[in-house]
Amino acid sequence: MRYEKNKSLASKARSLRKEMTPQERKLWHTFLKERPEHFRRQQIIGGYIADFYCEKYKLVIELDGSQHYENSGQEYDKKRDEYLRSRDLTVLRYSNADINFRFQSVCEDIINYLK
Repeated sequence: MRYEKNKSLASKARSLRKEMTPQERKLWHTFLKERPEHFRRQQIIGGYIADFYCEKYKLVIELDGSQHYENSGQEYDKKRDEYLRSRDLTVLRYSNADINFRFQSVCEDIINYLK
């Protein structure tokens, strides 16, 4: 299923793909890139850019840096997650610390969701 896109976000999405965080780079190159489910990086969905998106499973994966734990970041994420869920998407969130210190557990969690 295709979702509406805010085309004004296209250049920002391209920029984010080129300038991935170390944690995004690790998850992409070590795990998601070669998955048979076909994940996309920095996918525009409505007025938001999802870190990773799998259309087949209607799955959004978000990696959260420190800004996501500030009040304004938490409010933004709540609004964003509500929007994505209203489009029948599932959002899985992991912290950068999860990627850095519990990478195998993150991968297993994603695999369990895809089963």
